[in-house]
Amino acid sequence: MRFFKGILNFSLILIFLIFPSTLSNSKTTPNSFADLAEKLMPSVVNISSTQTIKSNANPFPFQFPPGSPFEDMFKEFNKPAERKATALGSGFIIDKKGIVVTNNHVIQGADDIIVSVNGSKEYKAKVIGKDPYMDLAVLEIESDEKFKPVTFGDSDKARVGDWVIAIGNPFGFGGSVTSGIISSRNRDIGLTRYDDFIQTDASINQGNSGGPLFDLNGKVIGINTAIIAPGSSGSIGIGFAIPSNSASRVINQLIKYGETKRGWLGVRIQEVTKEIADLEKLKKPEGALVASVSPQSPADKAGVKAGDIILEFDGKRVDTMRKLPKLVAQTEVGKKVILKIWRYQKLIEKKVLLGRLESSKEFKAENQPEEDKSKYVNIEKLKISIRDLSMDDIKERELPNNTTGVIITEIFEGSPLVFVSVGDVIVELQKKKIINSNQFLKLIEETIKKGKKTLYLAIYNSENQRSYITVKLK
Repeated sequence: MRFFKGILNFSLILIFLIFPSTLSNSKTTPNSFADLAEKLMPSVVNISSTQTIKSNANPFPFQFPPGSPFEDMFKEFNKPAERKATALGSGFIIDKKGIVVTNNHVIQGADDIIVSVNGSKEYKAKVIGKDPYMDLAVLEIESDEKFKPVTFGDSDKARVGDWVIAIGNPFGFGGSVTSGIISSRNRDIGLTRYDDFIQTDASINQGNSGGPLFDLNGKVIGINTAIIAPGSSGSIGIGFAIPSNSASRVINQLIKYGETKRGWLGVRIQEVTKEIADLEKLKKPEGALVASVSPQSPADKAGVKAGDIILEFDGKRVDTMRKLPKLVAQTEVGKKVILKIWRYQKLIEKKVLLGRLESSKEFKAENQPEEDKSKYVNIEKLKISIRDLSMDDIKERELPNNTTGVIITEIFEGSPLVFVSVGDVIVELQKKKIINSNQFLKLIEETIKKGKKTLYLAIYNSENQRSYITVKLK
């Protein structure tokens, strides 16, 4: 479960969803949801995922230096400890072959996924595809059995005040049904890049994430994802679901390709404030202000420039900055679209051939796997943390092929390295070439033993500029 601080000290809590059956545009309270719940229950599943978490079990508040006689003596105490963590969530079947939809955060990092159908039989499941940007995942139950699916409804037709129900697995209590109404539409709560949530007062709690929000016709119109709650308490009647129309586009891509294929423009944007609108002679604050344009991106090739204000994309009005990424992402890769742009107090048009977001450098940079921090080495004398420079680093940063050294991963308070930054590469110490972290540490120790008070380093900064710096040791 995740917590997001908001106004009135509320926090958005990612949940493992639970949304009852379907409801429709009835203006009166249904006498009972029993028939609907009974019909839909076999299609809603409970999801249990396990993850192995490693932690450093070192009982000492320090590390023995490489080569120390104590290193071998106490190595048994320094082995990483492993423990199993379990997450509970919900999901729903959309194909009789056992295709299941849930939230990405329900199965993220999972070693094993178990799906319980109709509160009884359990099956192993594998991940077909996942999308962290919209927090969606598609699983496949590993079984030859036939399952009972549900279908998506048209979330665009859902109205504020419509009845809805949810079925899910709150706190591990599978097969729980709750009901409520749609409280609002198009909510942007800052949870994902493409926020456009349905807000509901149907009770959602821990374990409800990934479960379906039904209308009275038994159609899935939302996927329950988050709630607002004071502190860490449970539901207070403010829950959020991903609209089915937005979700189904992503789900279809995950099933077909195993990944998403979103349109890509290649601009970094910011809000058009009232002050900016006044300066640009716009009638009101609207559109998306282009802060920068990625080199060789579709926008760059079309002639879009920093300072432009995008007012319309492919015939759709860009009312706010947050609307543009949603419009671009929902547009087919390779489509030619017209941008209406406000530049120098005039309206102009640019024709853009959309690229694919997942092929962009920005996307690849954002989705690089987390570094293994067990490979980090702390240099106490310099109050920094480092790791070895890899071949991938050299290629990505376009450094000379024969470069060796260490990358600074963290700079702690009080470090004497005041002229370096995280990400800088140290390639020399006292005019000696740095090979790896252990050798760098030994060179520092040797230098200090010789009574030297000044270190002479050669570094590459983030712009690959090579320079020499001196560091005074206390």
